[in-house]
Amino acid sequence: MRRTLETLAAWWAIAGGVLLLAITVVTSYNVAAFTAGGMLEALGVNVDGLPGYEDFVRLMISCAALMFFPYCQLSRGHVAVEIFVSALPARLRGALDRAWTALIALTAVFLGIMMVVGLIETRDDRTSTSILGWVEWPFYIPGAISLALWAAIAAMQAADPRRGAGNGA
Repeated sequence: MRRTLETLAAWWAIAGGVLLLAITVVTSYNVAAFTAGGMLEALGVNVDGLPGYEDFVRLMISCAALMFFPYCQLSRGHVAVEIFVSALPARLRGALDRAWTALIALTAVFLGIMMVVGLIETRDDRTSTSILGWVEWPFYIPGAISLALWAAIAAMQAADPRRGAGNGA
């Protein structure tokens, strides 16, 4: 199970990176178009940016941002404050670490449930983007998957009795 979650988290983060790359390409094109448009305006040449750019970026960012959370959890990349617990016995640090990781798992489950509720409400309201006219609810799906994967990884880590504070396992 651990190997499956590790593989899913890695590929999910790569997919998030691909979305960020697409955002970068579209943004670069828009910046170049507006720059060229400004320079060529005196010559009567009109260069337009991409219509619906803002819609595209908003929807892609909403997907990509959460896609890194599972891998970050897997690699223990989240911010941890160990100043106060560094003097505690290793056993107690490990117990605290597992308890906080379990709390993270529960938080991810809660956020995932709220994401699905938002998806359903957005679908029922038939919400679409203002310029492109894209239906918005499908863009909630990657977020819900991300939160479920994040919760599964945190739960797996919290259940591992070998985990101790600071060992990076």
